[in-house]
Amino acid sequence: MTVPRSLSELRERYLQGERKLPPGLLTELERDTRAGAQALLKALKAKQKANRAEGQRLRHMWRYEQELTEQGLTRIAGVDEAGMAPLAGPVVAAACILPPGYRLKGLDDSKKILDEAKREELAAQVKADAVAWATGEASVQEIDTINIYHAGLLAMRRAVQALAVEPQFCLVDARKIPVITIPQRGIIHGDALSLSIAAASVIAKTTRDAMLHGLHAKHPHYGFASHKGYPTPEHLAAIEKHGVIAEHRRSFAPVKQALGLLPTQTELFAPVKSRRA
Repeated sequence: MTVPRSLSELRERYLQGERKLPPGLLTELERDTRAGAQALLKALKAKQKANRAEGQRLRHMWRYEQELTEQGLTRIAGVDEAGMAPLAGPVVAAACILPPGYRLKGLDDSKKILDEAKREELAAQVKADAVAWATGEASVQEIDTINIYHAGLLAMRRAVQALAVEPQFCLVDARKIPVITIPQRGIIHGDALSLSIAAASVIAKTTRDAMLHGLHAKHPHYGFASHKGYPTPEHLAAIEKHGVIAEHRRSFAPVKQALGLLPTQTELFAPVKSRRA
């Protein structure tokens, strides 16, 4: 392959793109005294350093999977959920089996990926690369019946059971899933420590976000597209103004209060009247 000679071509191909630097390019730029060449050299070295750091981060996030791989296990499912805290919508879980030694630049705990478009891009790539992936959910009615903690576990169990390929082991964010007989390990902050759990986290988050965008289309005055059902000031104000809809979780305190099932702050701290005649 012929290496392009102009700085603009070099910048487009190796700085803005993801092509591997050809041997000798950095040395050649070091000898080039032009300001543009020195700026490009500095930027390429910074990119190299960032890529090395990212590679180390991804290897570190594969350590739980590596331990299991060394025991002869290859079908390792990461499991996580999204939507425990919102006042509306289902809780959604995902299970994902990644290929052995999988690396995807930028894959991380979904809470750390603030750009929605980037989350969508990563989710699409993970789905394309995964050995198998699946989602499961627990409805608002189930949340209100069995409580949000157990509903989250139910959604995770459904995600694991929906996998087209049965895993040999499950790595689960923070908890262990009841009922399933597959060996498993709960990892505190697992979505930030295991690539398989991070992959499940991104799939669960983007799946639930899509549901809330759909809910926004039906009820735009609640702002679900922006807050995704979380108890933001915008959401609380919309509930106060427009009332509670079927997709709101009636077991959550702000919704209960809107329905008049909890005392207001004024009522709660009002002085007690004397019962004496």
